Amino acid sequence: MVIEHEQLERSSLTRYVSPKGDFEGFRDEGHYREKLKEWGLSSAKEAKRDFLFKERNYQRVVTIKGYETYGKSEEYNTLVIEFQDGNLCCIHPAFLKEMQASSFGKESMLQLEEKDFSTPEQVTETEVKEEKQELKSESNPEPKKAKAAKPKKEKEPKIELPVDKVHFTASVKQFALTYNPFNEENDEVVVLENVQIIQEPVIELGLAWCSHSKTLKKFELAPGDQLEFDGKVAKKKLAKGKEVEEEFIVDTPVLYKVNNPSKIVKSK
Repeated sequence: MVIEHEQLERSSLTRYVSPKGDFEGFRDEGHYREKLKEWGLSSAKEAKRDFLFKERNYQRVVTIKGYETYGKSEEYNTLVIEFQDGNLCCIHPAFLKEMQASSFGKESMLQLEEKDFSTPEQVTETEVKEEKQELKSESNPEPKKAKAAKPKKEKEPKIELPVDKVHFTASVKQFALTYNPFNEENDEVVVLENVQIIQEPVIELGLAWCSHSKTLKKFELAPGDQLEFDGKVAKKKLAKGKEVEEEFIVDTPVLYKVNNPSKIVKSK
């Protein structure tokens, strides 16, 4: 894509959202391709470099310089893009992806994500019937058998996830496929079990998952392999793959994702 000179003159019309400070760059070409695929911006072997930034009456060409992380466990990303005049700006990856469509202009995915669709917990029809039956039984003099009280299910203790990069031990449980709505494809992931965060005190996560990246593939992992590595963890449930074979389906919920594992050591 080639930008015209008149687009550079329109830089004063663009509202820039500058990065908060230092942001994360890409380690190499492989890391860049992996992140583009994760964001749903490109899945081709030749990673796309130029993207369109659109406003109502003009468009400009930008490149992705890096990304910021946010959220309680830093599980979300904001892109840092650079315009041809050198200005930097932050943008949600889903919003940039939507800008690439010729139909751009409708309500954006970003706006939909920011809307609050939560509603107060509603009383079900069954609960209403049970309440009416209880009131009726109170006014009825005929004795009825008392219902056996159901044992209360104990809540699992809430795990406070560390924000910074930490050291993990784990073993490979299996490989799986998860559906990526951005590129509408199934992505390869590694499911880990016996996951521990090595600190004081040790945090037992149980199951976790991570992308089966180019770096991990070099280790030729197999179920049962013992691993040690550094990384960040976020509470992000593993989504099921679409139309996949049974061997790539996980039979139990996996609630935690490990991001960017590094300093990996494998042992049997």
